[in-house]
Amino acid sequence: MANPLYDGLFGIHAGKTTPFLRLLDGQVITHQDFLATSAQIANVTAQIGLKPGDRVAAQVEKSPEALALYAACAQAGLVFLPLNTAYTVDELSYFIENSGASLIVCDGKSEEKLGEVAKGLGAQIETLNADGTGTLMAQAQAMPVSFATVDRKGDDLAAFLYTSGTTGRSKGAMLTQNNLLSNAQTLVKEWRFAADDVLLHALPIFHTHGLFVATNVTLAAGSSMIFMPKFDLDQVIEGMPEATTMMGVPTFYTRLLGDARFTRDLAAHMRLFVSGSAPLLAETHVQFEERTGHRILERYGMTETNMNTSNPFDGERRAGTVGFPLPGVELKITNPDNGETLPDGEVGQIEVRGPNVFKGYWQMPEKTAAELREDGFFITGDLGKIDEDGYVHIVGRNKDLIISGGYNIYPKEIEMVLDDQPGVLESAVIGVPHPDFGETVLGVIVPENGASPDTDAMMVSVRQSLARFKHPRELVVLDELPRNTMGKVQKNILREQYQGMFVS
Repeated sequence: MANPLYDGLFGIHAGKTTPFLRLLDGQVITHQDFLATSAQIANVTAQIGLKPGDRVAAQVEKSPEALALYAACAQAGLVFLPLNTAYTVDELSYFIENSGASLIVCDGKSEEKLGEVAKGLGAQIETLNADGTGTLMAQAQAMPVSFATVDRKGDDLAAFLYTSGTTGRSKGAMLTQNNLLSNAQTLVKEWRFAADDVLLHALPIFHTHGLFVATNVTLAAGSSMIFMPKFDLDQVIEGMPEATTMMGVPTFYTRLLGDARFTRDLAAHMRLFVSGSAPLLAETHVQFEERTGHRILERYGMTETNMNTSNPFDGERRAGTVGFPLPGVELKITNPDNGETLPDGEVGQIEVRGPNVFKGYWQMPEKTAAELREDGFFITGDLGKIDEDGYVHIVGRNKDLIISGGYNIYPKEIEMVLDDQPGVLESAVIGVPHPDFGETVLGVIVPENGASPDTDAMMVSVRQSLARFKHPRELVVLDELPRNTMGKVQKNILREQYQGMFVS
């Protein structure tokens, strides 16, 4: 037996002294050095008693060591759970408890608060700071630079990613070794990645885009990354002459277009720009091509499936579409009421099946059964159509999930905070178009009779309770919410009413 994920992404580079990570300070970390660090971390996990299948929850800043923790989990047969660095302790408590994490790795500044959570759950805690210091690496440095890779099957779990719906708590999507490996290998072929590619990596690595797409594709191809802590316009422009490819969210591209230094000459040597995690405006497509001569390649994926479709590398990259199903991925448009397949051109719910589709939701058999059919098709929750040329169009979501800057936002979570504020009768949270983030959050408030809610004070409370990307861009006060005859709030009417609020 072997370990498909580790062998297919990491182990294939054993002994290679070619660059893997290029840091902003000029430091270059080779594949060999990276694997040595990950092996040392794997030895730490074994020493503290973790066993294959145990979960490791990590809320850490982006760093080479943070990436090595992911590799270490793969090598030791552990299930990796990356968590958004913006989450508050209250939010983290749920993910850690629900996943049953045996080890929590966090920034040193969070150790005290998360230590209380860990103690209550019987989990261990180690620290890892953005500069690579902390208790985890202090122990790792004393460990051997080799580790006996743990045998795992392709169907064994490799990672959890928590995703939000519109009702209930966040769900832990269970991703297998084969889910992650097969998708990376497919994308390498489809996007023509090779060992001499240099990916400009400015995405977070707690999200599927930056970790399981950008990083895994780089590893599968044996190429290298300019590894940036975050998207910084100056640093991206400075680093672009050394890169050949870039993956980003629409925000990256709108900000580049807003800078006069981003010219055709600067992008001339680049071979590919990829966009995902949120819809790319057709206007951005046009402006980008006019400025650079490059047509951005837009694709479609989600937490439960990684990538499902892609515009072609060779051929027309059609604005407003997400291209064609990837090789091995089946995609169909169905009637939400009865599951029957609809003809091309008709709008319905998107369902996908393939080696990329997750195993189900952790400890949520009813949710799994509701969204993952017995024949393997996953009901994505997105509405779309297939045009006469076979291109897939995403036209909306049959849930109220908001995607802003590539982050999934769960409206009910924000509504619960707003509803709890003094003078508030009820609230509705919607996503409205935003030129930079694709969508942004708008909160609609209905006051109690005779009350005048203090929206500034409400925002202070929101900031204390929720991660920054979930904060409403604005709060609007209405006398009442629109409802249908059954009393259900009609968010579609609110979205139509405020769709131009942040778009000129």
